[in-house]
Amino acid sequence: MPVDQTQYWLMTREMMPKRPIAKNALWAFVVGGLICLAGQGVLWFFMRHGMTAKEASAPTSVVMIGLGALLTGLGWYDRLVKRGGMGASLPITGFANAMVAPAMEYKAEGLVMGIGARLFTIAGPVLVYGMTAAFVVGAVRYLLTGVA
Repeated sequence: MPVDQTQYWLMTREMMPKRPIAKNALWAFVVGGLICLAGQGVLWFFMRHGMTAKEASAPTSVVMIGLGALLTGLGWYDRLVKRGGMGASLPITGFANAMVAPAMEYKAEGLVMGIGARLFTIAGPVLVYGMTAAFVVGAVRYLLTGVA
């Protein structure tokens, strides 16, 4: 018996597993919030040791990237991403994970052809398009206002 497109769509929708959207959103909120809380704690640490908030922002980013890379290297960040989804992927630690994970996957190929060649597999395009967008926005601003 032939099935038309509407019947097929209804049958496939009926067979699809239900996604726990509310539960996933809650876990993303909790995991992302905990990562941000850790970042805030690092920022407060630097501020407590004599830096202003503006001065402490750069070392805080470096520490959070380092923690993300370390947790990826230990295999713990992937478990965090599995539980927290975008809550773990979106912060700066997720960027570190995106850079380190491909390199870790190819570490058996050696330092140059494995880790070195694969380090920017995912992050490379992000960096290229991010810098290109920043250049375009800066050029447009300069053309409109004359201020760099």
